[in-house]
Amino acid sequence: MKKSRLGVSILFLIILMVIFVGMVFTFSRFFDNDERSSRMVEFLDYGNKIGVIPIEGTIISSDETLKDLRKFSKKSSIRAIVLRINSPGGTVAPAQEIYREIEKIRKIKPVVASIETVGASAAYYIASSTDSIVCSKGSITGSIGVIMMLPDLHKVIEKIGVNVNVIKAGVFKDIGTGVKPLNDQEREILQNFATEVHEQFIADVLAGRKGKIEEDKLRQIADGRFFTGSTAKEFGLVDAMGNFYDAASLAARLGEIRGEPQFEYPRKKWNSYMDVFMESASRHVVKGLEYVGRVQDGAPVPR
Repeated sequence: MKKSRLGVSILFLIILMVIFVGMVFTFSRFFDNDERSSRMVEFLDYGNKIGVIPIEGTIISSDETLKDLRKFSKKSSIRAIVLRINSPGGTVAPAQEIYREIEKIRKIKPVVASIETVGASAAYYIASSTDSIVCSKGSITGSIGVIMMLPDLHKVIEKIGVNVNVIKAGVFKDIGTGVKPLNDQEREILQNFATEVHEQFIADVLAGRKGKIEEDKLRQIADGRFFTGSTAKEFGLVDAMGNFYDAASLAARLGEIRGEPQFEYPRKKWNSYMDVFMESASRHVVKGLEYVGRVQDGAPVPR
């Protein structure tokens, strides 16, 4: 009788495990929105995933993109990364931070850039660090240059009769505030700053596009002009014409992915809640198995 009850208990536990796995698959597919995968699905994918990281809008911070790059670089199931770029550019420092992170990741797994409507200026800065750049013929790209726009407000201030008192420590601390016109020395300082950043831009593009474009040719076109995708390909700024799935196919080949790759996107907040649920449920299942094992072996179990 005791063995019969034990057998029923084991069978019941197995049924619970099957139901649990089914729930995990159902919930992960429902909340992950189509191709986005949970940890359980990732475990069963055997490394045929491409991580897709969107870079959209004006680039003013690198934090989220760096986090996503770092997470995807550490996941063994993700064999390649695609940056889906649709950005006119932004500030230089975030672009440089992302550029450096991609340099590190490329030693581990391939990274491909897919430019949608526009991938120019700081967005192209980022794309230039990848293994390959894919865009459409009509995509807007390039714009290798630096711009600083400083408001000149002193005439408006004078006209409305407002006095601005500036207290500073440092001769050039109020440079570019707009409350007074730039003098020649201040203008030279700002111009030198822009030129230095421009040279950093050119140097990094040359490093990222090594063997694909010569320095003389790059300097001829690195004057802030933007180009269509087809013209950019002629110059060596991009590698191929195609859409997102063409870029993904290239990434799959570079990552040696067998079969049809799956896409994984950065997780939504809800995914973290699902992960907590799954980990908690898994611990309870393991404890249940340990309990049944002790009963079967005749070992004492806690009351």
